[in-house]
Parts: sequence; structure tokens; C-alpha cells
Amino acid sequence: MTLPSDYLERVYAGVLGKLIGVYLGRPFEGWTYQRIVDELGPITYYVHERLDQPLVVTDDDVAGTFTFVRALEDSGAYGDVRAVDIGRAWLNYIVEERSILWWGGAGNSTEHTAWLNLDRGIDAPRSGSIVQNGRPIAEQIGAQIFIDGWAMVAPGNPRLAARLAEQAGKVSHDGASVHAAMLWAAMEAEAFVASDVDHLIDTGLSVIPKDSAIAELITQIRAWHRTYPDWRDARAQIEQHHGYHCYPGNCHVMPNHALMIMALLYAGHDFQRGQMIVNTCGWDTDCNAGNLGCLQGIMLGLDGIERGPDWRGPIADRLLISSGDGGLGITDAVAQSYYLAGLGHRLAGLEPPAAPKGGARFHFSLPGSVQGFRLEDAGAQGARAAVENVAFEGGRALALRFDHLSPGRVVVASTPTFQPRDVVDMRTYELMACPQLYPGQTVRARVVADAANTGAVDVGLALQHYVPGDTLEAVDGPKVRLTPGEEQVLTWTVPDNGSLPIAEVGLAVATADQRADGRVILDHLTWEGAPKLVLRRPEQAFDFWYRAWVNDTHIFSRRFPRSFRISNDRGTGRILHGTRDWTDYKVTADLVIHSGADAGLIARSQGRRRYYAARLTRDDRFQLIRVRDDTTEVLAESAFPWPLEETVPLTLEVRGTNLEAAIGETRLRASDDRADAFAGGGVGLLVTEGAVSADTITVAPA
Repeated sequence: MTLPSDYLERVYAGVLGKLIGVYLGRPFEGWTYQRIVDELGPITYYVHERLDQPLVVTDDDVAGTFTFVRALEDSGAYGDVRAVDIGRAWLNYIVEERSILWWGGAGNSTEHTAWLNLDRGIDAPRSGSIVQNGRPIAEQIGAQIFIDGWAMVAPGNPRLAARLAEQAGKVSHDGASVHAAMLWAAMEAEAFVASDVDHLIDTGLSVIPKDSAIAELITQIRAWHRTYPDWRDARAQIEQHHGYHCYPGNCHVMPNHALMIMALLYAGHDFQRGQMIVNTCGWDTDCNAGNLGCLQGIMLGLDGIERGPDWRGPIADRLLISSGDGGLGITDAVAQSYYLAGLGHRLAGLEPPAAPKGGARFHFSLPGSVQGFRLEDAGAQGARAAVENVAFEGGRALALRFDHLSPGRVVVASTPTFQPRDVVDMRTYELMACPQLYPGQTVRARVVADAANTGAVDVGLALQHYVPGDTLEAVDGPKVRLTPGEEQVLTWTVPDNGSLPIAEVGLAVATADQRADGRVILDHLTWEGAPKLVLRRPEQAFDFWYRAWVNDTHIFSRRFPRSFRISNDRGTGRILHGTRDWTDYKVTADLVIHSGADAGLIARSQGRRRYYAARLTRDDRFQLIRVRDDTTEVLAESAFPWPLEETVPLTLEVRGTNLEAAIGETRLRASDDRADAFAGGGVGLLVTEGAVSADTITVAPA
């Protein structure tokens, strides 16, 4: 596989196209064509405000697409990944009834049905098969809505993209649904190197059976396209011959796939027209628009997206992923594009390129990227301030522009590091995501005052964290005064804040002593180091404090006196906190075991089924374990009494390949230097079929 010279930028355009389509179609998902025409008219731009909904939301199309592709890296199989490997990723990243999927019930939601099969030990591909679930369930839309990532890691290689999409699709679907996924993935992969629509469709048809229902459907759509100059007439034919009334189940793939092919044929190289047609047509609008948006984004590139209205500005690259690895949840289109392109390099037998600007989190290196940065209280700032991506020192950076900045006025641009306040208004899909930034970590940012500025400005780091009442409180970091042309690297070790979740981080600019005009360039912003924090429920508990934890238990109680009390009815339950950037640290908890088969303390968590833990078992053993997918491996153990209702000071330290667990003088040591060892991850508590509590969980550098 030879990578195109503009591979990374086309991946970025594909990711943006996916997000635009999903966010555009989500507010009226499930509406009929007639209702859309009557109540909204043709969909030419975002309508979320008209329907009183947030724009950037949690959605299965987004979360599944950018989560399941991690099976390539997690399994280590890359191009040889199998359905069973992707099924294991489902079990690791999906929290039952809470993350990624539409939890509509067994026999109603195909994905819910498949997840239950996986959880019962029915491996993929049996988990999604017609034999297991029946054709009406297996042929719903879901296989194709998650496939974009598989195509973007296989540029110009449609057969590889189709094989990956087939294996992924078979985790939850079968039959026509998998054929649709394979065809669309092949089209997207080919779109990296070709832009003729008929050629792309022919490429997709080449990877599925010629006598399949999807192939026959496309023959019909093409004939209607030749017959009817107006797409509305073709849509009417689709509704008559392939409408929802023609197929069983909740959301069949055939009607929706028909709309996607039809919209592509009529829109051609016009991104906005494609989104208008496929969204105005109705049915599963966010799914259909997301897939079409990704394909046209890859095919047309960033220029094609930008020929129409400002699709990118309101989104600002923001992307939310709800999963069992909460540290992956608050992200952006740039970060996901670099991750996918890195996988693509590995599949091509190449080393991924070095991350820009020394691996900074926010580097703004792709054209137009802002990586979530927006003006706080942008309405109040009006036209006097803006954030924009600009050319800078042979690359790109973020500019915070200000006009007539008077004394006493502060302009702040920030990016999310935790769940936004409007998460409470998001319907259907719960956002399970941890904060990205924590006390004890050091934030660094390179800032440059433009040489053309009219006066000196004070520039500083700033953050906001949640406080009781679920409101945000600002915390100012160090400031420097910059004269025109001057630059500084701002450094700030985030102070202890009582374990309040940090929601945003950014840059504050104020005039020094007189009116100023110009701009401050943010070249990059990043943070590093292990956190230093004591996690304890605030005296006034509030919702966003609990939201900072991945809750993979039956009960994460808010009623007991101790900060953390979890209970699990069947199997092992966990609460998890932190990110994969946490590498070397020590975690300590004052554990009290109330009942169960085992209970303990987790470190370097990378989801529900990938972590190290120190646990006590009912058969009087103290164990240091490694959990990876289906296997729990005891790395070290010793005898220790099962201490019900007693406080146990349990410590787990991870440093490089070395692991150490301790209860007082009883210590367990082990080393994990295998290629698939866990290099980093968050902390947590676990219990199997019982209850455990702790009042504090302390995390500190090792």
C-alpha cells in the first residue's frame, strides 16, 4: 500500500466530513421526508438551534467509528485483525447500557443484541450472525455506520478496507448490512486516489457478490438517476420500492444505503448539495449524512468542504467519544486524524511520522484547525476578537486576534478538557469521559505577540473547573507581559483543587495599560507528568464530580458516607478515572471490603478489560494481576486474610515495567516487559459480585 502524498490532510477532511454529517443530521434523526420538508425545509445548514439542541453531541456513529478501529493496535494484528479481535474491543470499550451504542433492548437494537451475545461468551462473528440473531436483526443499518475508520487506514486499497469492514461488521451484523459496509469502505478507500463517482461505485461493487441485494439495489438507483433529472423523483422511487415498510426491523440498511448512493450520484463533487439531499430525504439522517460526508470529504479534500457555507466554524474540530476508556473521550478531529494516519502508516509497513512540535497536544498543524479552541462568551466579544488558524514559521498555529482591547477587558480562548455543560441536554447517548488535565501536571504553551501589535499585552494560562452546583469557576495561571514581537513559553503546574474536574484550559489576553490591537499567536499548548491529587467526594457532592468517573458497575452510590462505594451484582464491576498519559505513579486507597468474591485497586487502566490490579480474594489471597481481554493472569501472590469491614491501606505502584503492590509490610513485586504491556492508563476500584468502598484515592508520581 502506497500512501498518497496528501494522505494526512485527506484523512482530516474525511473526519471533518463525518462530523459535519452526523452533527447536521442528528437533531432530526428518524424524521420522514415529508416532516422535514414541512417543518424545516431543505436542509442547507445546521438546524440544531431551531430544535433547541446542542450541535456537538455524543453519538454512536462518532463514538463507534473512532473506538472500534483501536482493535488494530490493541490486538497487534493490524491488517490481519479478525472479527473476534474487534469483538474483544467491543467488550473492552463498551459499558453496558451506558456507552457508544443505542441500548434499545435485545431484539430491538442489533448492536445491543450483539453485545449481549459477546458478554455471554458468544464470540464474533457468531455474535452478529443471521444464524444467531435472525435476518431481521442482522440486516439493520449498523455495520456501515462505523466503517469510516477502516477505510481511512487503507487509502487506495479498497480490498483491504473491505476486508477490515467485513470483519468489523460481522461483530454485530450479517448479510446485506455487511455487504453495504464493505462496499462503502471500499469506495472511501478508493476516494483517496480517484474522484469519479461511477468509478467509486464500481470499485465498491467489485468487493461484494454480484447477485447480492445491495448490488441489485445499486443497479436500480443508477437507473433512476439516469431517468429522473430531479433527485426528488428518485427519492420517491426509493420510498415506494425500498421504504421502511418494505423491510422488517427498526432501521434496515437497504432504504438508508439507497439514499446514500442516490445522494452521491446527484451531488457529485458538491459537498453541500450531498448533505442537503441526504438529510432532506430523512430516515437515519445522522448515519447517512456521516458516511456520505466522510466519503465526499476524502474525495474533495478540505477545499471541497469549504466551497459551501462555514461548516467547520461551529464545530471547531470538537469530537466526543463515550467509552470504557474515559481518557479517550474529550478529543478533536486533528488528534483523531493523526491517530488514524499513524495506523495507516503501520498497515503500509511504515513508521508513523513524528508528532508535530514535540508531540504537543494542541499544535494546529492542519489547515484551518483550531482543536476545540473558541472564545469564551463569544457573543459578548462580538467582532472584536476571534480565533483563527494562521501560517506561522513555515507551519501553522492558532492566532487570538483582538481589536480595540481596552484596559480592564480580558479575551479568553479555551478548549475543552472535560464534559461540556450542555451534556445534560444531549439525548439518547450518555457521555462517559474523564477529565484530560489534572492537578500536579505541568501545562506549557509557547506564545508570541505579533510584531504588528499596537501595544503590550498581558498573556496568561487559565482554566475552569466544575464546582458544587455544576457551574464553572475560573482559575488564573501565571501571566507575562509581551511587547510587540516578543515571545515566551508559559509554564504552570496545576495546583491542588480538591479533585474538582477541570473542564477547560486556554489562554487569557489583556491590555497592559492602554488600548491594544493585534494578535497573540499560540504556537502550541500541552501538558505532561503524573498527577498529584487526592480524590475525595466534595462536601457538597455534584453531578459533574460523578461524571468524571467511568461507571462500569451496577451501583456507584451517592448515598453512603464514604466517597466511593460500588456494588456489582454479576461479574466484575469497576469505576475508572484518568488517562493513558499517566505512566509512572503510585495509587493508594483506604479500601473497605463489604462482600464479594474479590476486590481491589486498579492502575494503568485502558478500558474495562485491560489493566493491572492489586486485589484481595475470598480464598485469602493477595494478588497482583494483569487483565487483558479474556485473560486474568496472576503475576504475584501471597496469603492474606479476607478482611471484611476492615480498612485496608492498599497501594499499587507502576514504574516502567515494574509493578509493586503493598498492604503494610506485605509486598508483591512483578515485572511486565512484554510487547503488549500497558504503558499507561488511569486508576480505579474493582469488585466482583459484592461491594467495596474507599474514602480517598490518592495518586502521586512514582
